[in-house]
This record gives sequence, structure tokens and C-alpha cells, in this order.
Amino acid sequence: MPEILVQYQAEIWQSIGETFIMVGVSILFAIGLGLPLGTLLFLTRKGQLLENRYVFSLLNLFVNIVRSFPFLLFVIFLIPFTRWIIGTAIGTAAATVPLSIIAIAYYSRLVEQSLIDVPKGVIEAAISMGASTREIIFKFLFVEARSGLVLGLTTSTISFISYSTIVGVVGGGGIGDFAIRYGYQRFETELMTYMIIIMIILVQLIQFLGTTISKTIDKR
Repeated sequence: MPEILVQYQAEIWQSIGETFIMVGVSILFAIGLGLPLGTLLFLTRKGQLLENRYVFSLLNLFVNIVRSFPFLLFVIFLIPFTRWIIGTAIGTAAATVPLSIIAIAYYSRLVEQSLIDVPKGVIEAAISMGASTREIIFKFLFVEARSGLVLGLTTSTISFISYSTIVGVVGGGGIGDFAIRYGYQRFETELMTYMIIIMIILVQLIQFLGTTISKTIDKR
């Protein structure tokens, strides 16, 4: 192991842990709230099961506004809200607030697109069999779109890792923040390079895992 990595070993492991915490919480919110939101966006679209122009417009506006924010400005904009929720606007826990909101909006749009790609004949067949709305969602839509949903979550996770490098502005920590503070600002180019390599490896592993799972469950 290079000497410089040994020198900063404790800090590196801490930064990796902080990245996993931030990204992990974001993934939980993406699945827990982004998946239902994206599903509702799809269902309330024109011509769908729960068509509702007002609900769709409201949800669509929320997603568009959140996704249109430059993330750094979004983090700063949410500082008062973060302080109200967490009790502080600094630290890894505080950084998870803007990341989680972005995760919800980002993944919900990918969920909506995945469900749009489901052939209309699947829904029509489910309706003809007398399936309830809940059954159509869980037994037909999600099953048919499962590969796309996994790929969407994979893409989202990689984006969350990228976003996590920005939350250093609120002391969020993480690999990216460590690379900037210890590598760039201290002119430790070698250290910064190793951190970039670690992030590349992490992203490649996530992409490989997501793609493999997606191919495995895709029965089309």
C-alpha cells in the first residue's frame, strides 16, 4: 500500500463510511418515497388508471423544480429546513436531507419513465381479468418494469455518489470532500488521484451489480 494511503488510512475509511451513509440513506428515500411518487405520476397521467390532471400537475411540478436546482444551490437553500429537521445544518446527517430530497425527485422520474415503457396491453389484460388497482401495480406494472426500475436505481445511486462530493459545503464529509480538502487544497495530487480511483472503482462495482441484477430478472 502506498505510504500516503497508510498515512491517511483512518481518515480515508471514515470518508468512505460517510459516503456509504449519505448514499445509503438517499437510496432508502428513493425507494421508500421516490418509487410511490413515480408510480403515482404514471397512474395520474392522461389516459391512465387514476387520471387526475391536478394531482399529476402538482407532483410533476415538484419533481421538475427539485431536479432543475443546481445541487450546490439546493444544499444552501435547504440549510434552514435542514437545521429545523436535524437540529444542525453541518455534518453527514445534515447532508442526507438535501440528498434524500433530490433522490426522491430523481428516482421518481425514472420510475415514471420505466412504467411508461410497459406495453399498454399488459394493463388492458390485467383489467380484463378483473384485477384491482393495487394488483395491477404490484403484480403487473412492477413485474413488467422490474428491469428498468433496477437500472434506474443503479443510475440514481451513481448520481447520488456524485452529489455526495458537493455536500462538503455543509461539512457532509465523504470521499469527494476528503479528496478536495486533503488532496486538492493541500496540493497532495497523489492522494487526490487515489481517491478518484476509489470512486471510479465504487461506481463501476455498482454499475456492474445493477446491470447484472437487471439482466437476471429481465424475462422478456
